[in-house]
Amino acid sequence: MTRSPIVAHADTPTNRTDGGGTSRRRRIIGMSVVGALFVLWCVTVGLPTDPILASIWLWVLTIGWNNGRRWTYHLRFGRDWLPVLVFLVLYSYSRGWAYTTTTVPHVYEMLAADHAIFGVTPTVWLQHHLYDPNQIHPWDVAVSFVYFSHFITVYVVAAVLWLRNRAAWAAFMRRWMVLTFAGLATYILYPAAPPWWAAKYGLIEPVARLSSRGWEAIGLHGAGNMLNHAQLDANPVAAMPSLHFAFSLCVAGYFMTRLRRRWIPLLALYPLAMAFTLSYCGEHHVTDMIVGALYVLGSFLLVSLAERLWRRHRARRLIRTAEASVPESPARAPAPTDR
Repeated sequence: MTRSPIVAHADTPTNRTDGGGTSRRRRIIGMSVVGALFVLWCVTVGLPTDPILASIWLWVLTIGWNNGRRWTYHLRFGRDWLPVLVFLVLYSYSRGWAYTTTTVPHVYEMLAADHAIFGVTPTVWLQHHLYDPNQIHPWDVAVSFVYFSHFITVYVVAAVLWLRNRAAWAAFMRRWMVLTFAGLATYILYPAAPPWWAAKYGLIEPVARLSSRGWEAIGLHGAGNMLNHAQLDANPVAAMPSLHFAFSLCVAGYFMTRLRRRWIPLLALYPLAMAFTLSYCGEHHVTDMIVGALYVLGSFLLVSLAERLWRRHRARRLIRTAEASVPESPARAPAPTDR
C-alpha cells in the first residue's frame, strides 16, 4: 500500500537546498529573526490572542524553521491550515450567535454544584487567601502566563506536529475541532456565566478578574491591555464548558497515549495549572472544567471510533479493488474423449 503524499512530504527531507551544517545555520538565523519580530510585536502591539493572528505567526515560525525549503513547501501550510482558519473565523463570529443583550445566562447551577463539592465558592476562597490588590505576587505572574498559553498552545503543538508528522497533525486537529464545535454548540444552547460575572451582579462575594494582572509586574502593559481588549470582545456567557481547561487537557491527553509513562506526570501539570488559574482568576467554575473534561473524553472517543470505522471501510475498499484487478483465469477446454 502506498503512502499518502499528504503524509509523506513532512516525513522525508525533500526540497532541501543545502547541506546539514548550512541548514542548521539557516535555521538558527531564521528562528532568531522570527523570535525577535515576535518579541517586538508583543512589546509594541500586544499578545496575539486572536486565533487567526496566532495561526499567521505559526506560519511565519514554520518558514523560519525551514527557511531552506522551496516556496512550494511553505504554501502547503496555507493549504493544509485553510480549513482550520475558516473554522476559526466561524468560531469568532459565533459570539454574536451565543450572546445578545437579551441573553439571560445560567449561573446558579454552577455556583450550587461548586458549593456542593467544596463547601465554598472556589474563586472566592482562593482570592481571599492569595489575592492582594496592593501587591503582585509571583503566582499572579505565573497565572497570567498560564492563562495566555490557552491562546497559543494548541496552535504551537499543531504546528510542530505538522512539521514532524502530518498524520499525527491531522489526528490531533480532528479531535480539537470536534471538541471546539461541541463547546460552541453548548454556548449557543446553554449560555452560562463565569464567576466574575456572578460577582459583578452580586450573586457571590466580590472577586477580581486577574488573568492579565501579572503582565504589569514584568513591564508588558501593552500585552495586558491587548488581552483585556480580547476579553471584552469575548463571549461573556461561554463558561460551560470551559474550553480553556478542555484545550489544555486535550493537548496533555493526546500525548499521554503517545509518550512514555514517565512523561505523564509532567503532562498532567499543564491542565492542573490551568484549572488553578481559571478558578483563581475568576474565569471559570470548577463545574465548567469538569464538564470540559467530559467533552474532551467524548470527543476523543467519538473521533477514535470514526477513525476505526474509516480504516475498516478503506481496507474493505482496497480488498475489493485488488480482487477486481485480478484477471479471471481462462476457462479450461474440455479434455478430448477416445472413441
